[in-house]
Parts: sequence; structure tokens; C-alpha cells
Amino acid sequence: MMDLSNKVALVTGGARDIGRAVSLKLASQGAAVAINYYDNPDEAAATVKTIEESGGKAVAIQGDMTKFADAERFVAEAQKAFGKHVHILINVAGGLVGRKTLQEMDEAFWDFVIGLNLKSVFLVTKAVVPHMVDGGAIVNFSSQAARDGGGPGASSYSAAKAGVLNFTRSMAKELGPRKIRVNAVSPGMINTTFHNTFTKPEVRQRVASMTPLGREGEAPEVAELVAFLASGQSSFVNGESVEINGGIFFA
Repeated sequence: MMDLSNKVALVTGGARDIGRAVSLKLASQGAAVAINYYDNPDEAAATVKTIEESGGKAVAIQGDMTKFADAERFVAEAQKAFGKHVHILINVAGGLVGRKTLQEMDEAFWDFVIGLNLKSVFLVTKAVVPHMVDGGAIVNFSSQAARDGGGPGASSYSAAKAGVLNFTRSMAKELGPRKIRVNAVSPGMINTTFHNTFTKPEVRQRVASMTPLGREGEAPEVAELVAFLASGQSSFVNGESVEINGGIFFA
């Protein structure tokens, strides 16, 4: 049991898929959860409703985390709902956007993917840290793609996620004197809308068959890892990236 009672957690991209699973898990352990979403209000509302029906506390806040003003507003609205102190930040927001080769990709596409996956982590962290209590925890989302370059047409995404890894390490050093731990998780093939949209079924089946555990991962399994890293049970884990891919890739 990871007790997060009296903690306030902010989750970007917290309305669906892995973000939703993370929001539900943190709330189930006692945290009050502020859920950021961009363009899926119905899913955000459904996630909040599920938490509240289980006796938890949650609020959904719309915003574009590639804009600092929106990141600051996310923090301010969370504080209105749950008080001035932030204990946990989970940076889930991100995505592949599309698969494009070097020749297909233009500057605008590159900038958009880097902004969505890397700049957003920087901006939200910058907005949150002044309000985070000493001893807090940050968990960033990288990807297996950060280690192996990703699949075809994922160069911008994999580059952004590699940036998340080193930003995580830098922040672990910078915020360590405040006892704020900063870690990352790097999912492999997880059963989500991401792969429903961008990965062909035959590719998913092949990857699952090559994975030592013989299957894809599920969002709640990632959420369990995130909750551990956000809790006091991982009190000496800092600057780490934990791979969660069923054993198909070792960092």
C-alpha cells in the first residue's frame, strides 16, 4: 500500500490511456489529483467522475502544456481546488503525432513534436517547482524509443524522449538539495490509443511475440510503477529511468 494521503498530484495528459490509469492509481492511494487535458473534455470528466465515485478527489483542467501561461494556469487552478502545496508532478502529456521520414518531415512538424514531448516537460516543471514542497516527487514519461530510436518515422519523437531522459537527470541533480526526486519511466509496447493509431496490428503482434513475457503491457501496470516512484517507498531512487517493456529491451 503506497499511502499518498494528504498529497496533491498534478498529472498532465491525465484524462485517458496511461495518464488516466495514473490518475486513478494516485487517487486510489489517497492523493487529490489535478488532471490536465487538452482536447478531450468528455474523457477528462469521466476520469474525474470515476475518482469521485470511488471516494477520491479530482479536478480536470484544460490547457496546452506547450504554453507556459497554460502551465502556470494549470498550477493555479489546482491550488484553488486543493491548496497551495504541490507534492507530486507526473508529466505524461506527449505523443508521436505521426510517422514521418526525414524527407517527409518539415521544420514545423519537428518543432511541434519536440514541443509536445520535451518542451512541455520543461514548461510544466518550471511552473510547478516553485510551489512544490521539499521532499516532493516528479515522474516524467520517456519511452523505449529514447533508447532504441523508435520505429520507422519516429525520429523526432525518439529525439524528444531522449531529451526527457537527460532533462530528468539534470533536474534530479538540481532539485536534489530540496529532496525533490525526479525520475522517468520508459514504456515499451503498451496497449493504448497510441499504438491503436500509429502501429499496425501485425507489428504489434510481432513485437508481443518477441517480448519475453509474450504480450503487450497494460496501462495500469505502468501506473503501478509511477505510483511507486511518486511515493516514499522509492525514497532513494533519483535520476533514474525505469524501463517497462516486458523484457524486450534492456537499457
